[in-house]
Amino acid sequence: MKLKALIVLFLMGSMSLMAQKSYQLQSPDKKLQAVVTVGGDIRFSFTHDGTEVLAASPISMTLQNGVVLGASPKVSKVLKAAVDKVIPSPFYKKTEVQDVYNEMTLSFRGNYGLVFRMYNDGLAYRFTTKMKNDIVVVDEEADYNFSSDHTAFAPYVNSKKATFEEQFMNSFEQPYVHEPITKLNSERLMILPFLVELDGGKKLCITEADLEDYPGMFLNNSTDKPVLKPVFAPYPKVKKQGGHNNLQMLVEEREDYIAKTSGTRAFPWRVFVVSENDKQLADCDMVYRLASPCRLQDVSWVKPGKVAWDWWNDWNIYDVDFRAGINNETYKYYIDFAAEHGIEYVILDEGWSVNMAADLMQVIPEINIPELVNYGKSKNVGIILWAGYHAFDRDMEKVVKHYSDMGVKGFKVDFMDRDDQEIIDFLYRGAETCARYKMMVDYHGICKPTGLQRTYPNVINYEGVHGLENMKWAEKTYDMPLYDVTIPFVRMVAGPMDYTQGAMRNAIRKNYAPIYTEPMSQGTRCHQLATYVIFESPLNMLCDNPSNYNREPECTEFIANIPTVWEKTVALDGKVGEYVAIARLHGDNWYVGALTNWDAREVELDLSFLGDGNYKLELFKDGINADRAACDYKKEVIPVPTDRKVKVKMAPGGGWAAKIYK
Repeated sequence: MKLKALIVLFLMGSMSLMAQKSYQLQSPDKKLQAVVTVGGDIRFSFTHDGTEVLAASPISMTLQNGVVLGASPKVSKVLKAAVDKVIPSPFYKKTEVQDVYNEMTLSFRGNYGLVFRMYNDGLAYRFTTKMKNDIVVVDEEADYNFSSDHTAFAPYVNSKKATFEEQFMNSFEQPYVHEPITKLNSERLMILPFLVELDGGKKLCITEADLEDYPGMFLNNSTDKPVLKPVFAPYPKVKKQGGHNNLQMLVEEREDYIAKTSGTRAFPWRVFVVSENDKQLADCDMVYRLASPCRLQDVSWVKPGKVAWDWWNDWNIYDVDFRAGINNETYKYYIDFAAEHGIEYVILDEGWSVNMAADLMQVIPEINIPELVNYGKSKNVGIILWAGYHAFDRDMEKVVKHYSDMGVKGFKVDFMDRDDQEIIDFLYRGAETCARYKMMVDYHGICKPTGLQRTYPNVINYEGVHGLENMKWAEKTYDMPLYDVTIPFVRMVAGPMDYTQGAMRNAIRKNYAPIYTEPMSQGTRCHQLATYVIFESPLNMLCDNPSNYNREPECTEFIANIPTVWEKTVALDGKVGEYVAIARLHGDNWYVGALTNWDAREVELDLSFLGDGNYKLELFKDGINADRAACDYKKEVIPVPTDRKVKVKMAPGGGWAAKIYK
């Protein structure tokens, strides 16, 4: 009997192996190799130049009717294509993005498919369905398997509540822990992007793209094996108004599914960016390439730019003869400041509408918006209004039309703090509604970008970043310079980020203290200046108050004149968590920025991208005493050396910023 049983098992195993089929795909440069195995389930794995990126990882999708897309799959058709095209930038005609990839589409019996797309810098896959009626997705499953217990840069959700249900409500802004996958806290959800250190100095950044009509993806780890699993917030069933100033919708009960959606559609891309060295991650547009094309016929009215911002500095202007606060006199002062420095916008952050009313048609008596809009128009300064999520969503069409007719240029919408299907649908509705009235939108209190800014270019920025606002309340032990030299390689892979920099009060490590009404930054003045080059941010804030900027004319002039969109980017150098250096081109001028963590550092930058010609550097570097007084800096104008090598010396928490011109 034992012999017969062994023979049966052997035959079953042999039949299983015979039933398995493998399909291969490689990147255009042939360095990335993927294998998709179809047998009892669907698994994929891939390598980079022989280095394992992912071990065989099963993927599937479960529908409400019990159908599992990926269980006992039968391939009906395989299509392969090589694509080489150009994606025009919505902002600059000179800018174009090369979209070069190899693609494999596997069609399965049961009216579903899988698309695998291989770029030189990574792999992406997505499910597709061709079903007659709407479908209900119970879950999308995967085990992203690693053969080794790699160390990861992992951002937990900034909610320490016990259950995943409680953690789904979070603001998607959190510093990183740096630990092996099995040592991560399996009771905490982790947000995307998520970075894994592979062998040989290579990195894997996991995120998603083209997230539409579907919830966003969290990750959760196993502590037994190095495995990451996706987790999705189920669809809201019962909600109540509440949260911050009654501007949120709190989920009290959820459905037993994650999405109800069209039966014929392409689902979000699961994105795996691979880098040979860290600096490649600081210049990655894979998410943008994977996003749905622009849906607007005319984008000429979308105007990126700088913003004089009120909230971070708590309206604490001085040397004036009026009472500062949320009133027209204060905002006219901001408009005057913006006009003087060529800053395109002034934002009215929270406080201009009646508190706790969640009604954007109720304006406090101290504010006259038409007067401010007209005053700004006379000085070529646009007005942007802050809006809480529920106040904006409850009567979106009316609100957007009303303020568009008034001449307001856009909204900063805040406190969604979820990424279930309902909120993702809101992001698209908000973008489309604002576009019809030629209004820009800056999404705050929301997850990372997934390419919506390509589909609707009026989505001018995203938060989803642990930005400078946290210096108003962060504990003295918090390490912002470390975060600043981590996010260019992780969070910025997903797209733009509204970090809100520009502090003129700067502190060395031991002198930092959280002061809500008169906040300071950690690190040097030049650290702040350099972030305007390093961080991708089409709508970029000057977070400090005009009175402080007026006392710092050199620094103010420099950051006010730095562009916010670019024609070319060159990642010069960097290492995650240590330092970063990036050069960006706008018109005929290059801008270069460098940042370090709390370690003093000297790096040599190679500026050979300049080509031939004589160039000058207008540079800002840490002063000789910047390790004692963080505001210490020195401005110099020097020729670019003929060998195109520039030594950059940075103080602890320091930075370096320059404009290069002929």
